[in-house]
Amino acid sequence: MNRRLHWFNFLGVLALAALSVVQWRANRQLNLDLNAVEKDRQQQATRLDELTRQLKGGATDLDEFRAQLTRATASLKDTEAKLALAERQLTQLTNERAQLKTSVTNWAAAVAARDVQLKQAGAEAQKQAEERNTLALKFNDLARRQNEQVKELEQLMKERNDAVTALNQRTREFNVLVEKYNALAKPPP
Repeated sequence: MNRRLHWFNFLGVLALAALSVVQWRANRQLNLDLNAVEKDRQQQATRLDELTRQLKGGATDLDEFRAQLTRATASLKDTEAKLALAERQLTQLTNERAQLKTSVTNWAAAVAARDVQLKQAGAEAQKQAEERNTLALKFNDLARRQNEQVKELEQLMKERNDAVTALNQRTREFNVLVEKYNALAKPPP
């Protein structure tokens, strides 16, 4: 009888050792998976922070370009006002020409001065229009880049959510295993 009890105890110890090894392997694998998911989450969080900083920088650039565009538009309006003034002066000079036919020499000088002013105003207007067009192209490029970054950020958020869902599922599976282990480890009444 005593010998049977020793063998029974020996078999029980072997079964307990085998159960411990199986449980240890399962727990080890779960811990390795958990560590990998946590590392991935940290990388995603770092990448998300970097993209957020880039978006803030892009927003600052966008505001700066808007301010430049506003200044360019104001300068263009000023140039248009100067051009309108030059056109009014042209009309006035034309009226004076009818009155001043005797001063052909003075009239020629006035026309030459007017032509120079018109060319300068036209060149200034052309320059302002080119600057405005350049700023509009930069603004469009910045908006395109910002849209690309927003799409990338949305993709990263989706990947992060998928990783969190997988982690939650593994946690639930681990909890089920713990409950099963506890039920097995509970001494019989």
